[in-house]
Amino acid sequence: MAVLGAIIGIQLITRVGITPNSSVIGAMVAVTISRIPLVALRGLGDLHRQNLLQTVISGATFGGANALLLPIGIPWVMGRPDLVLPMLGGAFLALLIDATILYRVFDSRTFPATGLWPSGVATSEVLIAGDEGGGRARLLVAGGIAGGTGQLLGIPMDVFGVCWIGNAWALSMFAVGLLLRGYGLVLFGVDLNAAYVPHGVMVGAGIVALGQMIWAVRHRGREGGEGRSAVHGADAVAAGDHGAGPAGVAPSKPNRPAHPTPTVSGHAFGKALGDGLVMYLMAATVLALTTGVFSEMSPAMMLAFVLFAGSAALVSELVVGLSAMHAGWFPAFATSLIFLVGGMLLGFPELPLAVLVGFTAATGPAFADMGYDLKAGWILRGSGTDPEFERAGRRQQYFAELLGFVVAGLFVWFAWERYFSADLIPPLDRVYASTIAAGASPELARSILLWAVPGALVQLVGGPSRQMGVLLATGLLILNPAAGWTAAVALVARGLVLRRWGKEAEGPMYVTAGGLIAGSAVVGFGSGVWKAR
Repeated sequence: MAVLGAIIGIQLITRVGITPNSSVIGAMVAVTISRIPLVALRGLGDLHRQNLLQTVISGATFGGANALLLPIGIPWVMGRPDLVLPMLGGAFLALLIDATILYRVFDSRTFPATGLWPSGVATSEVLIAGDEGGGRARLLVAGGIAGGTGQLLGIPMDVFGVCWIGNAWALSMFAVGLLLRGYGLVLFGVDLNAAYVPHGVMVGAGIVALGQMIWAVRHRGREGGEGRSAVHGADAVAAGDHGAGPAGVAPSKPNRPAHPTPTVSGHAFGKALGDGLVMYLMAATVLALTTGVFSEMSPAMMLAFVLFAGSAALVSELVVGLSAMHAGWFPAFATSLIFLVGGMLLGFPELPLAVLVGFTAATGPAFADMGYDLKAGWILRGSGTDPEFERAGRRQQYFAELLGFVVAGLFVWFAWERYFSADLIPPLDRVYASTIAAGASPELARSILLWAVPGALVQLVGGPSRQMGVLLATGLLILNPAAGWTAAVALVARGLVLRRWGKEAEGPMYVTAGGLIAGSAVVGFGSGVWKAR
């Protein structure tokens, strides 16, 4: 199954330029396999085993495509095939570090298990509905049909589903960013992307977000309620019993705490980030030595390169993780591009820049997609009501992800030359290469610094629980005005439904939202496979 996941991810990223929602696709495969009437597969009737199978498939899918094949395509496009294998080794190290950091910080104040993680909610709903059926399954199927139909019509219904689950303030900024990017040229006569406005906003918001994390670690050793209140919808589904409720949806158990105590303390969170930075610096050093980039730089510049690459890898995954948790969309490509531009402004030569952006691009995907897998597992294990069981299950999921990574790494190692020789290269690699070739300019630096100010202010005003600045920048980095209108309509509809039916409507809304996300993901996957045939 891990090999299948790796093939799916690599085929889509090379032929279409995108990868599917790996968590939901893995859940669909797991449910399907569990229904095969073979004695050898009888054990897969257990939800937790299905979750582990789904996790392996998911890890191989995003690991093979986003974290491994995409980074090694950069030196190939730049005419340095001799650097592909060293880059693969560096990307694999970055992937392992990325996943390990998330494993250690998931269910902390900054990355709470009660956070949105929308694809994780959808994944758990798919597994639960496949196991139980009933009213929950009917709502999920109805949402899935609506999501799939909308996707066929070009409407991003996964965004609609996310906006029915997440923090309304954060997602409002996401919608504003999407609409400004889509209509910036019409409204202001300026191409915001060409002016590097989104990049500047993300730089400012990212710096403030990082400062907020550091402040939280230093001043709040004990986890507070703010991080857990970042999303007040996702855990309403998670906290549900599997019995009947409104429209057949699970009600909350009366003896279940509204906000389970996080399993990762502030001290443990800070130590995980510190250890992660050290590991990234070591990996960047190894990568610089094996690729030979040290020969193009002075000792001082070499030291600056290692420090910048290691720090960029850590900050990149944190920003991507925050976007993925709150919006379900994460600007991994744009974040890597921002650090590429930063390296250009620092004066690094072309070859070190290629290594830098490849190393940075390998981080982030695991922080997002693996976060969805862990969220699904957290829901299935009782939403944190049994901390020991939760820790044990999360550990098993971590090992399942590692298994998926190893299988994906071996597949990429054996198959990369065949793909690249046939000119099957992720399209984003050509963007990175052309950006490096274009070089930096004083205007670029001024634009980024100028627009970093409003990004920082919005992030500061929103606070760490809403991540409004990061979500605004995420929207600005994505050219999809239809998604902006969809988000706006969904937020208005959500407000009207809650005003009419109150809190009792939340359960059915969240299950339906899971169906919208799942249906959109499945149709998007099928569409990608059709185009890649």
